[in-house]
Amino acid sequence: MTGKALTTCLWFDGQAEEAANHYLTIFEDSKLGRIARYNEAGPGPAGSVITVEFEINGQQFVGLNGGPQFTFDEAISFQVPCADQDEVDYYWDKLSEGGQEGPCGWVKDKYGVSWQVVPTELIDMLTDGDQQKAARATAVMLKMGKLDIAALRKAYDGE
Repeated sequence: MTGKALTTCLWFDGQAEEAANHYLTIFEDSKLGRIARYNEAGPGPAGSVITVEFEINGQQFVGLNGGPQFTFDEAISFQVPCADQDEVDYYWDKLSEGGQEGPCGWVKDKYGVSWQVVPTELIDMLTDGDQQKAARATAVMLKMGKLDIAALRKAYDGE
């Protein structure tokens, strides 16, 4: 066993390079890696992208142009921990652009990848040993699309 970090492979239908570049514009701590292209041996057109490596906040990804056989769904998502409402608003707006807003802080981007835009303090609220506080925060969260930290705090505090 090598103990190396895992790499997440995302299967696209021809948009892997476009998606990687899109994510690089959203996440400040990100970078593009190697790009592999088909050659004359195929199976894709010579020169077209087969894989693109990229990194977001230290997480390694590879985008694979695998074709239309498989698509993304909500069974796999990425959590974006946010320190404050400005971060929640920023990531929600950027990731939902051209995509689809969902409930409870979930958003599907324009490529179909699901993201959870979550204030870090929400996890503390939901796991609080005081079940009444946790239940109040949960009840309010379940009614939200984009998460509103002030409203969550208010419910958590019983106001």
